[in-house]
Amino acid sequence: MVFSLFRRYLSMGRHSHTSNKVQALYDHCNAIFSPSSTPPPSSQALHKLSSILDTVQPSDVGLSEETTDDDRGHGFFGINQLNRAARWAQPITYIDIHESDSFTMCIFCFPTSSVIPLHDHPGMTVFSKILYGSLHVKAYDWVEPPCTVESKGPGHPQVRLAKLAVDKVMTTPCETSVLYPKHGGNLHCFTAVTPCAVLDILSPPYREDEGRKCTYYHDYPYSTFSTQNGPKICDNEEEEYAWLVEIGTPADLYMRSREYTGPAIQL
Repeated sequence: MVFSLFRRYLSMGRHSHTSNKVQALYDHCNAIFSPSSTPPPSSQALHKLSSILDTVQPSDVGLSEETTDDDRGHGFFGINQLNRAARWAQPITYIDIHESDSFTMCIFCFPTSSVIPLHDHPGMTVFSKILYGSLHVKAYDWVEPPCTVESKGPGHPQVRLAKLAVDKVMTTPCETSVLYPKHGGNLHCFTAVTPCAVLDILSPPYREDEGRKCTYYHDYPYSTFSTQNGPKICDNEEEEYAWLVEIGTPADLYMRSREYTGPAIQL
């Protein structure tokens, strides 16, 4: 009887500790974010949000690192053959924690080698906390003023110049990363080096009717196109730049949704 009560006490303590993390995130986001992002949150408020995220562990959001699946993200045919190999592929799992007009809290669970292709976050600020595993992040920011050229071939759209902001593997434990509307790598691509999970907070959330549509891009090396009107770039700096062309939603983007099973948020 005493042992049973003791185990219940420990369980309640863990649940309370976990609830505080998720609730603290929600409460702070609800206090600092608005649908119009006007006025924008102070740097101190954003820093506090990063600090809270830095403390979040998989168990705080209902995940267990020990149960992660090491199946490859695109089966044994590879990413370019995903449509033919869909029944062998392991999709990226999307978990919606909370969504409002002001912000979105969600989790992406990646199997090894899975990819979220290069995409943008127009007018948005995004906090990303890797909960477990290793993730390769490649991110760009647009060169301003805009520098565009006509791409090669009939019917091809313009390409626009972007500067590399991030190109590295991030492995837990690591600090929360933040991207902003104009800097910090607003256009990024995620590739799972190992099974991993990312907790994202986006503000304001994607809303196509408000001009915040998720657009996908393909990047080309700087040497692919030439321009007379762009910034002067030395040969040894060319690897820091790329031309981005807008593409449709990639056919090999394979996702499924899953219900959030972590502590409930008190709204």
